[in-house]
Amino acid sequence: MAEKTFEENLATLEKIVSELEKGDVPLEEALKQFEIGIKISQDLQKTLQNAETNLAKIVNEDGSISNFGNGE
Repeated sequence: MAEKTFEENLATLEKIVSELEKGDVPLEEALKQFEIGIKISQDLQKTLQNAETNLAKIVNEDGSISNFGNGE
């Protein structure tokens, strides 16, 4: 099974939140969905942190990489 994209995971999380907000999900199912939502949320946060780290880097003329704003 292929890994879901950021957008697919975000859509899944939004669906889970919407269902839980309605309040008509049985408790056991709500707990299971909550746990899935937490895992997806953690994965999304990790993806965003990785993107931020990558965007904060500059490729220098010699091909080396330095942090943005480092003045190097």
